[in-house]
Amino acid sequence: IKYEVSCTEFWECEFTVCHLNPCCYYPCQNRGICVRYGLDRYECDCTRTGFYGENCTIPEFWSRVYQLLKPSPNVVHYVLTNFDWLWDIINRTFLRDWLMHKVLTVRANLIPSPPTYNSKYDYLNWEAYSNITYYTRILPPVPRDCPKPLGAKGKMKLPDPKLLVEKFMLRRNFRPDPQGTNLMFAFFAQHFTHQFFKTHNRVGLGFTKGLAHGVDAGHIYGDSLDRQLDLRLHKDGKLKHQVVNGEIYPPTVLDAPVKMNYPPSVPPELQLAIGQEVFGLLPGLSLYATLWLREHNRVCDILKQEHPTWGDEQLFQTTRLIIIGETIRIVIEDYVQHLSGYRLKLHFDPALLFTSPFQYQNRIAVEFNQLYHWHPLMPDSFHIAGEEIHYPQFLFNTSILTHYGVEKLVDAFSTQPAGQIGGGHNIHPVVRKVAEGVIIESRELRLQPFNEYRKRFNLKPYTSFSEFTGEKEMAKELEKLYGHIDALEFYPALLLEKTRPGVIFGESMVEMGAPFSLKGLMGNPICSPEYWKPSTFGGKTGFDIVNSATLKKLVCLNTKWCPYVSFHTPPSDYKQQRTSHGEL
Repeated sequence: IKYEVSCTEFWECEFTVCHLNPCCYYPCQNRGICVRYGLDRYECDCTRTGFYGENCTIPEFWSRVYQLLKPSPNVVHYVLTNFDWLWDIINRTFLRDWLMHKVLTVRANLIPSPPTYNSKYDYLNWEAYSNITYYTRILPPVPRDCPKPLGAKGKMKLPDPKLLVEKFMLRRNFRPDPQGTNLMFAFFAQHFTHQFFKTHNRVGLGFTKGLAHGVDAGHIYGDSLDRQLDLRLHKDGKLKHQVVNGEIYPPTVLDAPVKMNYPPSVPPELQLAIGQEVFGLLPGLSLYATLWLREHNRVCDILKQEHPTWGDEQLFQTTRLIIIGETIRIVIEDYVQHLSGYRLKLHFDPALLFTSPFQYQNRIAVEFNQLYHWHPLMPDSFHIAGEEIHYPQFLFNTSILTHYGVEKLVDAFSTQPAGQIGGGHNIHPVVRKVAEGVIIESRELRLQPFNEYRKRFNLKPYTSFSEFTGEKEMAKELEKLYGHIDALEFYPALLLEKTRPGVIFGESMVEMGAPFSLKGLMGNPICSPEYWKPSTFGGKTGFDIVNSATLKKLVCLNTKWCPYVSFHTPPSDYKQQRTSHGEL
């Protein structure tokens, strides 16, 4: 591709003719890889894509059959979220496990394993595979020598992040999620994901401190051995704790001297010591830290009764495996079940994959981290036990947890609606700087355009901004700022995409997020054939704890009375009934 124009830093030049890197046009389709030759030539590597031709666009026979028979994601979503009578039948038969196997394999197979790219290289290399201090990447960075920020299309300059947030993302009026999501879900999402989303930008772009790259319960036990040892009681496998008003809570940093991110205005005697250093920010995060601490110590007591000869170390390590198993089950059967809206009853059973090729490893992707910034979930204020608490009184206020107690906080967060994530105009001003930072980071990481990610996850690219937003006003403004739909950025697009009817966000968030999530969960070592057996968890009793874990049990087995607990706001006719531990 040659243009007779004046040369710039983006072009390879010979006299007055400049050569544009042809890979800036993303010519290779269907997961083909663009390789540049010379100054102005390229080839597409179509190996094992199921397509051939200059740009990997001609389907092989079975690819053509698959294209003809495969229903669209929206059709699949509609079937899975409707026809209650049909799913009532399926959920009681072997078809449930067969469909669950299909959901897991189809989703997980979209994520490359072993990992491929990282933010330093735009080609495969040993460093990208072996250096676990990097997040991986699904798509390589935009080539550095492209004439425009996102390749060869769009404007020469991207819109100001402040303008994007102000114009399209900031909340005008709180818009509750039509799916019924509540704050219990919102805080769980933040608490759960911050065990593996631990960006380490002080080292460089695309680095992470979460070196386990998955569900390791590091947000409970710490991401280093030193931190873990400071948090442990070193007796009976338990974690350190304090007792306030007869209830167990995380210890203070005076008793467990770990580094926590509190402002100077919070004295050490009020700073809770938690596995994740940022969890003092919100009482909702401290709430989950308290629940998991209580659950850990409860399980330790059970294991000690079963195994009186075990020492502190074996009790701790086995309990940690049980906690990881409980976490994965709650995420799949409660969290993902709610998020999906599926009538298919999701089931955590690692044995479903034992007859299929599956790699029990995971690497967190930078795109997954970007995707999971769900700040629209946060409300305008918090309603607890008849009182309204605003952000200045809520942030870094550890006394809220001990003043109200776990039961009242769970009840409050389970009944208060969270915001809708998709559709734009629903981010509270208190987190606007975070949203701006995500956009800036995505540009520094040189993420490819949104439509390229659509194609990577087998979704049709949008052809216009109006098709993307489903309306005209926002579409017109976006076109003015970006110039072309193929130059739309990844993170803003995920938040601004039109939502599915009655759903928390749009098609892309689901179709891109689910593969990352399910691969990370099922790729955990405890899900492998070598680990998934009773002896790993201390015998039948420990295995039963993992296999029967629910959000409700996590709360109600660790509280004096059982509040309303769910990821969904209560139905209008709900009446509180206290449940005894025996009924669980």
